[in-house]
Amino acid sequence: MTKTVGILGLGVFGTTIAKQLSQYDCDIIAVDSQEENVNRLEPYITKGVIADITDFHVLEEIGISDCDVTVIATGSNLEASILAVMHCSKLGVPKIVAKAKSKTSTEILMKMGATKIINPEKETGIRVAKNIVHHKLADVISLDENISLVEFYPPSSWVGKSLKDLHLRQQYDLNLIGYRQEENAPLNTQLSADFEIQDNVMLVAIIDSKQLENADFLNED
Repeated sequence: MTKTVGILGLGVFGTTIAKQLSQYDCDIIAVDSQEENVNRLEPYITKGVIADITDFHVLEEIGISDCDVTVIATGSNLEASILAVMHCSKLGVPKIVAKAKSKTSTEILMKMGATKIINPEKETGIRVAKNIVHHKLADVISLDENISLVEFYPPSSWVGKSLKDLHLRQQYDLNLIGYRQEENAPLNTQLSADFEIQDNVMLVAIIDSKQLENADFLNED
């Protein structure tokens, strides 16, 4: 089922999220007050709107109430973030992710209706640490407290074997959703039980976050 995601604020953080989500089955509504920010994302988004994210009536008109998730991606202006979170909450968006830079702003945005807070600097630090510990790990994105999306290179023990031989769900609680022929290549989700893993591909999977901490296969040569 296609998810509809609203991204309010198209700085580096919002732009990165939009480009990443465009590789998956998502409809993206992107909003920013700067025309150039919206225009440069045209190839990646479903709808781009040049508007003030603090304007409730604009958010209502462009269909933010239909979003499964909204990301409040502006962190430099706390007042704008607060108003955007409040508006999304009032419009009934079930999941509201907001960027915050401090403990105080985190507490305020949670009280205003945010369901998840992202601290980019903290998240980046965690990802770097995990990449150091698990050298096969290319990227990790926490989808919520329990589930992570991971991109990784296969260990040598997997190479040349098919999915039906590896039993990834049973052995690692790993749900493989696709692969890339090389880093930054388009995601291919056409997988069958006979899909044979090659050493030059990057695998994309969903894994329990707790399992990720002890994923020994990410340390194999």
